[in-house]
Amino acid sequence: MQALLDDPAIRSHLTFVLSDRPGVGSLKRAEAAGIDRAVIAPTDFETRSSFDAAVLEALQTRRIDTLVSAGYLRLLGRAVVDSYAGRWLNVHPSLLPSFPGTHGVRDALAYRVKLSGVTVFLVDEGVDTGPIVLQEQVPVLPDDDVDSLEARVHEVEHRLLPRAVRALIEDRMKVEGRVVHLLGVEA
Repeated sequence: MQALLDDPAIRSHLTFVLSDRPGVGSLKRAEAAGIDRAVIAPTDFETRSSFDAAVLEALQTRRIDTLVSAGYLRLLGRAVVDSYAGRWLNVHPSLLPSFPGTHGVRDALAYRVKLSGVTVFLVDEGVDTGPIVLQEQVPVLPDDDVDSLEARVHEVEHRLLPRAVRALIEDRMKVEGRVVHLLGVEA
């Protein structure tokens, strides 16, 4: 969130922060920056579809046209995915398709890989399965633990995610099936 707030090309486009949990850092950063924010907790709804409908209503009421997920670990349903197809980015702490899900760093260490990394991708209906926009490797050092590897992964995330967001909001992203082309200076 802070990397997006610090990017002058992106900052004016940040108009709403949504969380499924109160008290998270992104909500505090949004408040400090004067950005509209809300918490929509899935436990407040009887069904997943009613939760998804509330999320979609919150986004559409605010006329949100582009989504960026960073640390939002809840899967949203088809209605939300379809409404933001090709306009929704997510960042993941591994070189997808390896180690999808909520524990990419931990899983990479458990598997004893030599390279991990970061993937920015377009969200689709699967778990971390959308077309890859950007990827960068992060070496796994012999003495790494979750904290040390995660720190280096975050450094890369903070660089790649703003780059992908700029390409998306500047209409410099062309998608052909599963292939994403970034057009222009940063391609």
